[in-house]
Amino acid sequence: MPKTILVTGGSKGIGKAILLKFAASGYDGFTCARKMQDLVRLKEEIEGNFSGRKLFIKEADLSKKEEVQEFAAFVREHTTPEVIVHNAGDFIPGSIHSEPEGNFEHMMHTNLHSAYYLTREFSEAFIQRKSGHIFTIGSIAALGAYPNGGSYAISKWALRGFTQCLRQEMTEYGVKVTSILAGATWTASWEGIDLPEERFMKAEDIADAVWAAHALSPNAVAEEIVVRPQLGDI
Repeated sequence: MPKTILVTGGSKGIGKAILLKFAASGYDGFTCARKMQDLVRLKEEIEGNFSGRKLFIKEADLSKKEEVQEFAAFVREHTTPEVIVHNAGDFIPGSIHSEPEGNFEHMMHTNLHSAYYLTREFSEAFIQRKSGHIFTIGSIAALGAYPNGGSYAISKWALRGFTQCLRQEMTEYGVKVTSILAGATWTASWEGIDLPEERFMKAEDIADAVWAAHALSPNAVAEEIVVRPQLGDI
């Protein structure tokens, strides 16, 4: 049986790049997104380009707890994955004092709660198996305050804290936990900005960092990886 990876928000950007990277290395994938048509295109791409590989897809909005649980149940019908990547997220800039009402709740539900609830759905199986690797795709927004960060930055600080707590809990069970703190990466979030694409990191750079961390021996864990554009933050 092939190994499996679960990536939330995998239909485009960083999530898609991670799924492609692992498919090339022999992993079957599970993913979800809000738009089924995007998932179908990705499934066709992966299964068409990587002989024998499978991608299992489900439409889900992970800002809603019940849909997180439904997605977890869908995955468990097939397997318990070796790798989980909490990639689903949203980015809406704003300031605490002036951002729209509901911005805080949306950022926290999407960027933090989804990772918390999905982890709880699989953590016991990981503990019993005494193996597995859990990644959170965070942000350099979790390293320092910056203008117009608002609730997005708050949620990423919280996600980093969640990851550190989880790492402490899982160490004795042989389960690895890694936080990827990424700088500006060329994804749909940056579309329309007046900067050249070359100023950003590629989604494949983040996928490579995830793969490199996962490829370490059982004796080693990359606890936190900070990846920034070569020319500095944007």
